[in-house]
Amino acid sequence: MANYSSLPSNLLPNESNPDWMNKADNAWQLVAATMVGLQSVPGLIILYGGAVKKKWAVNSAFMALYAFASVLVCWVCWGYTLSFGKKFIPIWGKIDVALEQEYLMEQAFSGAFPNSTMVFFQFVFAAITVILIAGALLGRMNFYAWMLFVPLWLTFSYTFVAFSIWSLEGWLAVKGIIDYSGGYVIHLSSGVAGFTAAYWVGPRLTKDRERFPPNNIILMLAGAGLLWMGWTGFNGGDPYSVSVDASLAVLNTHICAATSLLTWVFLDIVVFRKASVIGAVQGMITGLVCITPAAGVVEGWAAIVMGICSGSIPWFTMMVVHKRSELLQKVDDTMAVFHTHAVAGCLGGILTGLFAKPSLCNLFYAKYAHYVGFFYGFSEGRVHAGFRQIGIQLLGIVFVVGVNVFVTSLVCLVVQLFFPLRMSDEDMEIGDNATHGEEAYAIWGDGDKDALNSY
Repeated sequence: MANYSSLPSNLLPNESNPDWMNKADNAWQLVAATMVGLQSVPGLIILYGGAVKKKWAVNSAFMALYAFASVLVCWVCWGYTLSFGKKFIPIWGKIDVALEQEYLMEQAFSGAFPNSTMVFFQFVFAAITVILIAGALLGRMNFYAWMLFVPLWLTFSYTFVAFSIWSLEGWLAVKGIIDYSGGYVIHLSSGVAGFTAAYWVGPRLTKDRERFPPNNIILMLAGAGLLWMGWTGFNGGDPYSVSVDASLAVLNTHICAATSLLTWVFLDIVVFRKASVIGAVQGMITGLVCITPAAGVVEGWAAIVMGICSGSIPWFTMMVVHKRSELLQKVDDTMAVFHTHAVAGCLGGILTGLFAKPSLCNLFYAKYAHYVGFFYGFSEGRVHAGFRQIGIQLLGIVFVVGVNVFVTSLVCLVVQLFFPLRMSDEDMEIGDNATHGEEAYAIWGDGDKDALNSY
């Protein structure tokens, strides 16, 4: 039996502070989770609200707000256990609730904190994934269709991928895939699902596709800033402890984001002769996405290399490939989530397979000491292990893309049985007022009606 006589009174175990719980780890995990939550509410709410035309500001923000609330209820009722519960099949957990007091106060599957903390931490990741999908659908999706799409997609797509990659019993986790904080589970998933859903929903009005200026760039930048700073919790919280690896992940995250932003701006200046602030935000996002699967398992120099790649390759696919591809031109991806999340997520997963350092992988994955980045496989005489890691990273990309194309298509077809996926052209001409009876800005007497009387 442990001897606690030397501990100060505030650290002595008691009913609310069991001996397995680390107060510092629990505190950091709750802070990290809140930072990730702030990326969505209000981060993406005001980023979307500022980045679209004035007539779509309310609808775009509300899609994010609704998804955040809807995902939480679904998450505690069944989503968490499907993603992190006991194995049912290699890609899915057993369905159960995460609401019982006894369960919520027990130690989580990993980390020195309770299940309630883990449930909340994993919820904010699930929520932001769905909200990122909304970015591809802004400016035309029927809000009622979106209300049904959110719980269906969370249940039958997100949980499959989360269990496969992040659950200790998931088939890709067992094989040894490296996804430090969601390059696959969140960004590749949302990018592919958003693009697929955009295909089924259909495009905006032609005049909106041709000209869709932000109604408030400063507001958009405020949302982007919350997204960037919130990534401290996004990647820094995944070691589930206050550790040196968490600190490394945070620093690498910001190094890569800054390098990517600068690279994107440089390319804009060279090619278009103007430094675009919207381009800078895109470069920031691609850098954050790219480093996410690698944050705590690569060295600082690799974070810079990844930033250069994430600021240039997605720039090329967006500015060059997109304009030459009939498929990419056909699908109306409002916020370009395919490029910023799918392309950057794929890139991050592959670069992780190249640059993952074995000693850092050991810090994060503990018993899984066989993780070896491709380049370290050569330098350490473990060539086969390096090739194997790249193969697993590529296998993960194929799996995530396949699941999201198939399930997202199926979900859209099911939703379509109940509600039209796309608003009518008449409603799209009007925007927020047609959909919600509300407008974002009251200018020259507009929007001065009593909102209470509109119900």
